[in-house]
Amino acid sequence: MIQARIKSLCGAAALALAAAGTAAHAAGFPAKPITFIVPYTAGGTTDLVARAAAQKLTERLGQPVIVENRPGAGGNIGMDAVAKSAPDGYTIGFGAISTNALNPFVYPSMPFDPMRDFTGVSMLGTSTVVLETGAAVPVKSVSELVAYAKAHPGTAYGTPGTGTSMHLAGVMFDQITGAGMQHIPYKGSAQAINDLLGGHLPVMFDNLPASLPHIQAGKARALAVTGSQRSPSLPDVPTLAELGYPGAVVDPWFAVYGPARMPADVTDTLSEAFQWALALPDVKATLQQAGFTPFGSAPQDVEKLTRSQYEAFRALSRKVKLSAD
Repeated sequence: MIQARIKSLCGAAALALAAAGTAAHAAGFPAKPITFIVPYTAGGTTDLVARAAAQKLTERLGQPVIVENRPGAGGNIGMDAVAKSAPDGYTIGFGAISTNALNPFVYPSMPFDPMRDFTGVSMLGTSTVVLETGAAVPVKSVSELVAYAKAHPGTAYGTPGTGTSMHLAGVMFDQITGAGMQHIPYKGSAQAINDLLGGHLPVMFDNLPASLPHIQAGKARALAVTGSQRSPSLPDVPTLAELGYPGAVVDPWFAVYGPARMPADVTDTLSEAFQWALALPDVKATLQQAGFTPFGSAPQDVEKLTRSQYEAFRALSRKVKLSAD
């Protein structure tokens, strides 16, 4: 299971971080600003995590780490820019379960090969997908939502985009329950949340950090989370597995990638810096409060997880219909 692999990565990250304290930086690196491409819109989970990490990396590395949002095509546009950049460490990307493991089985053509065109740098952590409704929608449980959707064919559910882990969660949930809902992909969480709060979108699958403030304010209603465990940020909200839908478990993860053939010493310097930044108490507190679980790892752990997830989604794609609609 992905959670077991994540736990092993945490252990590996701790060992790598301990060793990193005595590691020498790559000679002369960095000598200029680093661009950290986030392949999603500003204001979402990935943007929050990237900016929190970039601020600390700037301090650690002595050069500005500039976050650049390049959204589009389920994250493919931004990660393609990373893949095609010079392998010198000055352009890195905020990869995800979607961009580096899932999208090849969603999009009919890909501008890059996630197994060939990247160098893993460090894990960033994990998030939680939440199934939520607008406060005005007359349902208070998942069973009530399924009944409501069946009584209102074509009930819409929004996600931050096609090919995201939220899209996967929505498709799996709809197929398992037979709810017959219609997927509405947005270009990021912000617009979808606005429509949810405004009563224009009844249901949404979202990364928890983006939606958590609205749930806590009572403007949106969390019905369940899709992870294999409950979220510490929403301890009273059950998992879909608890509610009888174990086939709808989705655990999103995020990692830093550089282009293929990046020098090992540059990769290690960046990895050590991310591990250090994500272990800082203030960074951990900020991200955990937002519903994100941060942790870094050694580069090889990113490579192993990416490959295992890629193969898992290859098998899953034969069972679950997931397409770029």
